Amino acid sequence: MITLVTVIHVVACVVLILVILLQAGKGGGMGAAFGGSSQTVFGGRGAQTFLGKVTSASAGIFMLTSLTLAYHSSRTTSVVKPEPPPFQAPVVPQLPTPAPAPPPMQSVPPAGGGPAQPGTAPPAQPAPAKSAPAQPGK
Repeated sequence: MITLVTVIHVVACVVLILVILLQAGKGGGMGAAFGGSSQTVFGGRGAQTFLGKVTSASAGIFMLTSLTLAYHSSRTTSVVKPEPPPFQAPVVPQLPTPAPAPPPMQSVPPAGGGPAQPGTAPPAQPAPAKSAPAQPGK
């Protein structure tokens, strides 16, 4: 139904444009209304011509289809997709987190070279520095 009204509206627009462009000018325009021309204020042509009748009919059709399309567009929803609702993360119940495990115990040898704790290896002793080989003849 609305497609038919839209097609009639476009045809009425084109016909109205063409008929208005085909009509002859009335002469003086506003100057004739105030300048003492022999024509009356509404024109002295008498009966309406064929182009005048077609102009009136196409203007009436144009107005009716415009009102119909405006009424229909106010009663329908938008053709643009509505915005989706903002994203909300699902609510996950919070489980109590376990306490972090204590770091593993490292054995430190007691000061003064006493016996180490059982199950630990003795600390490694630094290797003695090597001296440079002696060069003969010096």
